[in-house]
Amino acid sequence: MNVVVDAGADGGHDAGADGGLDAGADEGVDAGTDGGADAGTCTQDADCDLEQRCEHATGACVPRTLRCTTSADCLASELCHPTADVCVQTCMSAADCPDSAKICDVLSPTDSQRVCKCSTDVLCNEGRSTFDQVCSIQDAVCTPKCTADAECAEGLRCDTTTGQCKVRGDSGAPCTGAGQSNCDYGTHFCSSNVCTALWEPTCLNYENFPNKDRLGTTGPILYDARRVSVSTDPALCGSATPKRVDVALSAYASRPFPTLKSQLGGFFRVMVDGSTRDGQSTLFPGNTYTVSGEDRERAEFVVSLCVEPTSTTLSGGFYFTDGNFLCFQANY
Repeated sequence: MNVVVDAGADGGHDAGADGGLDAGADEGVDAGTDGGADAGTCTQDADCDLEQRCEHATGACVPRTLRCTTSADCLASELCHPTADVCVQTCMSAADCPDSAKICDVLSPTDSQRVCKCSTDVLCNEGRSTFDQVCSIQDAVCTPKCTADAECAEGLRCDTTTGQCKVRGDSGAPCTGAGQSNCDYGTHFCSSNVCTALWEPTCLNYENFPNKDRLGTTGPILYDARRVSVSTDPALCGSATPKRVDVALSAYASRPFPTLKSQLGGFFRVMVDGSTRDGQSTLFPGNTYTVSGEDRERAEFVVSLCVEPTSTTLSGGFYFTDGNFLCFQANY
């Protein structure tokens, strides 16, 4: 009897009521309510989990995958960006775009397909658990942060500090124009359409200079010097050092150069013994000062150096605060 009761009442209850409840109510809830929540319906990224995004074409929450080699790797509403190698949302207007990239614009100047483009790194990482994406400088689309040059397109290299793929600016990289161009700031300049390393200072002026902590790679950078003329000018140079040597210096900077040479601050001349003179003292009246570039980022100015009448050689040192040290030596 006990066995019958256990097998009948309890067993029947377990198999019937409990089993029915598990198979019916519970499984129905899992398959219906829970299953529906897992699949997800959405109209915007905020409707999805942190590591998901809303596919607007289907209204489904899908994993946030980016890397691709062809558009077949992407969702139906996306294409594989030809240079960034990431899936990007196609669009007709900004309303079609996700929160991370709200600008609907043509893919490139030569491709009229419209895609969603980003504006900030912060928006690219909105709703993500890790800050591992950047708004590409080159393409204005959200991309994973790079960690090595191999992850960047041809002609680009990885800036591991920011995770951005940038145009190469090291020695041998192609460039155009003068000054910094696309070359690495503070260490290179553009010469004959090739990024070239700045000259290492080897003159006595530099060797004897005691304040090397005033130098750096973030201030204005001197990248060229050339002799302009040699003359006798006792009126400005004095009778003891009447010979005047004019030298044109070229510099680039991350901030606009001032309009007037009298406003050129933080510029110094270093003598052979390492002592320092205010560079303004070399900017004689009438010396040319030319600022160029869209952001006034380049300047060429003439400095005048007074030497003894029998002098036939000159060694000069120049620098801007937090910039490089430039040696200039000439025979005349």
